Amino acid sequence: MLSACGGKKQSSQHTVDMPKLPYMGTYDVVEKTVDGKTVYDTVFTAIPDFRFTNQDNKIITEKDYEGKVYLADFFFTTCPSICPKMTNTLTLVQEKLKGVPQFAILSHSIDPEFDTPAKLKAYAEKNNANTQMWNFVTGDRDSIYDLCENYYMAYAKADSLAEGGYVHSGFLILIDKHKYVRAAYDGTRPELVDSIAADVKLLLKEN
Repeated sequence: MLSACGGKKQSSQHTVDMPKLPYMGTYDVVEKTVDGKTVYDTVFTAIPDFRFTNQDNKIITEKDYEGKVYLADFFFTTCPSICPKMTNTLTLVQEKLKGVPQFAILSHSIDPEFDTPAKLKAYAEKNNANTQMWNFVTGDRDSIYDLCENYYMAYAKADSLAEGGYVHSGFLILIDKHKYVRAAYDGTRPELVDSIAADVKLLLKEN
């Protein structure tokens, strides 16, 4: 910033703290020794390794999301309630960030026995999903539910009294480049698309 006083220009630099998204989820407090002193550090739980099959019958693992910021959700193709709204919001986010190669989407089916790769492919096509950035995955039910509840902080379970036979959360969960949960959004609210896109870009600037 330049200022004028007595005909001379002086320059001064100011450090501005950029906004930062919090870390979310479970964590451990670990003891460390730094410069001979005992200090305590909070270590959040990262998304663990996974292995699923996508709409093209291709194996998808955590390595496919290496160095990327991504949105995750949990849905099923025959859902008559919130899933279509969530998918619509993700479609809008996809369009908003179509020129950002380090952004991706990962949609997990909570009805993996019914949602075969062929069913997922038809669902992706119906919703104009760009499968270069967006994977719809199926796989072992226990693995999907474990990830959902213990790492993504969402929930899903079979319920014969619920529409479609399942109850589940409608969160879109934002994961950073190091596999940490950083935000969660109500996927039924398309008006949040601009905020989601801004948060994605914020995380992409982090080391």
